[in-house]
Amino acid sequence: MHRINILHEDDLSIIINKPAGLAVQGGKGINFSLDEYFRNFGAVLVHRLDRDTSGVLLAAKGLEANRFSRIFGTERKAVKLYTAVCAGRPEHDKGIIKDELLIRGSLKKSETRFKLIKTGSITDINLEYSVLELELETGRMHQIRRHLSMNGNPVLGDDKYGDFQLNKKLRKSAGLKHLLLHASRLIIKEEFNIDVTAPLPEYFKPFI
Repeated sequence: MHRINILHEDDLSIIINKPAGLAVQGGKGINFSLDEYFRNFGAVLVHRLDRDTSGVLLAAKGLEANRFSRIFGTERKAVKLYTAVCAGRPEHDKGIIKDELLIRGSLKKSETRFKLIKTGSITDINLEYSVLELELETGRMHQIRRHLSMNGNPVLGDDKYGDFQLNKKLRKSAGLKHLLLHASRLIIKEEFNIDVTAPLPEYFKPFI
């Protein structure tokens, strides 16, 4: 059973630091999901994180669900910041990745802002890596993972879009078993005055 850290709770919402590996929605072969967890608080999820991504996740209580859904959806007033550790170093220290992504058979406009936080290296496997802060301008499925991979800087530990041989070396040399992508901060300035930060998981520490 995963231990779930509640970052904030009030009459309108509950915000947790989602552990990696925990499914957001139930389904075949899933014994426990966050949908089920939040029902115990009378709350419903209004946005999603990949199963392998950790970090800030908000569920709305009662009648506030529709308002929160619009803030995360059509109004796009929620600022979601991520921390990722990727292979190599981007060509620029900051910028916007605008590669279109194939979604259900159609190419969709997709934008990811990024800023370089630091670089590092693991000498025994000849790896240079970068720590990035990222912000989603659009919300496509696996957007950060796909954008970074398409630009030659896959997220370390990504078993879907990443460098599989490199991940194998990292498991052996650094004991890395998780995707190094974390939803680090959520800001909703209007109405709800939310600004919540989720501490990085322990497995980030060798790279941070």
